[in-house]
Amino acid sequence: MRLNKITEAVPFLAPVQILILSVIVIPSLYVVWLSLHASSFGQSATFVGLDNYIKVLTDPAFMLALGNTVLIVIFAVHLELALGLGMALLFASGLPCRRILLVAVLAPYAVSEVIAVAMWRFLFDPDVGPVTAVLTSLGLPMLDWSFEPSHALIMIGLLTIWLHLPFTFIILYAARLAIPKDLYEAARIDGATPFAAFRRVTMPLLGPAIVVALLFRYIFAFRIFSEVWLMTQGGPARSTEVVAVYLYQEAFSFNAFGTAAATAWIMVLASLLLATGYVFLLRKQVAGNAH
Repeated sequence: MRLNKITEAVPFLAPVQILILSVIVIPSLYVVWLSLHASSFGQSATFVGLDNYIKVLTDPAFMLALGNTVLIVIFAVHLELALGLGMALLFASGLPCRRILLVAVLAPYAVSEVIAVAMWRFLFDPDVGPVTAVLTSLGLPMLDWSFEPSHALIMIGLLTIWLHLPFTFIILYAARLAIPKDLYEAARIDGATPFAAFRRVTMPLLGPAIVVALLFRYIFAFRIFSEVWLMTQGGPARSTEVVAVYLYQEAFSFNAFGTAAATAWIMVLASLLLATGYVFLLRKQVAGNAH
């Protein structure tokens, strides 16, 4: 009887399975096959085994791109988390004009990345940028992102934070609003200070939301491409490349499809390892709160 029900459901599930197979599974298998071959325009693919992976992992340009990616991820994600948490707590405390301010906070998420980069390039232009003029008038160093690689990476990190802060904020704000007010009332009656209530009530209950926000932002930040490509295109001299830009250069600038495919799978495996660790931590947090 149960087998008959499953058989009857197959025609209804088939379109979804075909879609997943054609959009995800088959392209993924092709990229795996391509990563094991040397391939370029006008040449037939030649099997090279794991040589593409070895070539990528021993390429100084890849290691520099990986280092830049890790720096941006660590800087952007953790600063973004701190800002998002502070804003979530501020909004939950009864901030006046919350609806208007909420729209202002979420506005960057509605801005196209191309428009955002064009706007930031103008604001921080070394010659005529308004932000540069303000920094100079205050005697502060300007971000000479067009020539100085470290300044360019800082610029990219700040832009990434501005673009994706609404995502982190809305997750933490929703989680904070879900905490029952009775817990804070009980803590106040027991004589807990605001800091003690934050440490003993807010942070433990926000733990799963923080882990979820970190998980998604780590994965998204590790795949960062648009901000870097539109801002510097990896220059000067490939000094601001990240892993996704390295992949793009290998595929479409150097026509090395095998190493590009290997880079793609290295990115996928790194994201899966990162996600596995955070999922384990999330389960531990949820189990701890359940007890």
